[in-house]
Amino acid sequence: MQSLRRIAPLILVSIVLWALTLIATPIFLWTIGKGILPLVVGAGVLVQAVTMLVTLWQGVGMGTALRAILPILFFAWLVEFIGSRTGFPFGQYAYTGILQPQVGGVPLLIPLAWLMLLPASWVVALRVVTDDGFSHPVWVRLGRAGVAALAFTAWDLGLDPQMVSWGFWTWEKAGLYFGIPLTNYLGWLVVSFLFTLLYLPSRLPETPLMLMYAITWFLTSFGLAFFWGLPGPAVFCFLGMGGMLAWACLRRRNESKPD
Repeated sequence: MQSLRRIAPLILVSIVLWALTLIATPIFLWTIGKGILPLVVGAGVLVQAVTMLVTLWQGVGMGTALRAILPILFFAWLVEFIGSRTGFPFGQYAYTGILQPQVGGVPLLIPLAWLMLLPASWVVALRVVTDDGFSHPVWVRLGRAGVAALAFTAWDLGLDPQMVSWGFWTWEKAGLYFGIPLTNYLGWLVVSFLFTLLYLPSRLPETPLMLMYAITWFLTSFGLAFFWGLPGPAVFCFLGMGGMLAWACLRRRNESKPD
């Protein structure tokens, strides 16, 4: 609770509004119908993008925020563009026409969705892998890139089955993980590892980003289990993201203990 009090009011208000848009998604679907789904999802992703911009701007300044955000957006679009055309590195998949607008066959909401959790995954990595945990800065960087990749990919354990069930994209061949090919998760690990290795900022607003990771973990797992009829992915997402969250919290607690 004391940590939450240190979050800037504008950041806290933005996070609350973003969480409310996620909570409202099933309510809109029940009351209006599934035809509203692309609009509701789009609104949620846009609110999330604004929340991330506000969080980084308030936490580290607009210059640092843009140096983190703009590469994420471009890199995410480029990877999805290449992936949806070549099958590398995720496997053979294709976007449907449900999410609009699209550039090069990639919905513009997809890079914004990457922005939703990659910075939060970076904070998990910063908390798990500390500067004094390794003897050389290169190992620190590699360790943080590895942990961030795990934290980011854990989110897709729930996200991909949910988006496929909504018809946002399709896989050429059904895979072992609830219809998703395992190559998808290998691709997520490799891509997020390399991107983090290149672009991980040295300074981030840790508390609000950890809060965003925790909210995403809970609402994604809860929604999959009780609203979207995907209990299997819900369990894996709960354990995967929850395990990364617990790891980060335990590491922070141990770091704060007096010698």
